[in-house]
Amino acid sequence: MAIENYCMATLGAFVGKELGVSEWTEVDQARIDAFAQCTGDHQWIHVDVDRASRESPFGGTIAHGYLTLSLLAGQLIDMGVFPSDASATVNYGLEKMRFLAPVKAGARVRNRVSLLAADNRGDGRVLLRTENTMEIEGEARPALVAEALALLVA
Repeated sequence: MAIENYCMATLGAFVGKELGVSEWTEVDQARIDAFAQCTGDHQWIHVDVDRASRESPFGGTIAHGYLTLSLLAGQLIDMGVFPSDASATVNYGLEKMRFLAPVKAGARVRNRVSLLAADNRGDGRVLLRTENTMEIEGEARPALVAEALALLVA
């Protein structure tokens, strides 16, 4: 989805504004298991459905925090947060990041994004700082809040 009138030249006009909200993404057990396989993090609270249903304070398995965090990249791309006239976008890191609530297996999450800054770094490069609030459908508290940095190249 594209953000109207949003491009490298107009980034400054969007600072301090909400850029939008992503589509819902389901975090099912298959996704959690695949993430565990990729990362080697097979902690029972994520992958052992039977044990988690008996012993977890959450009543079942929960997503890895870093799985939830990793969903930001695709959501930002789908939302058009990286302008289409940028020739490249590079993940530059995170500033403030907090996990606030667990994402239970089967829950849906979405990202609410605001542009905090667009700093010109010279040579056609701009450092974007976005505030990302990963909401959990039906929950009062978000899964996480993170300031993400991305370097755009014109």
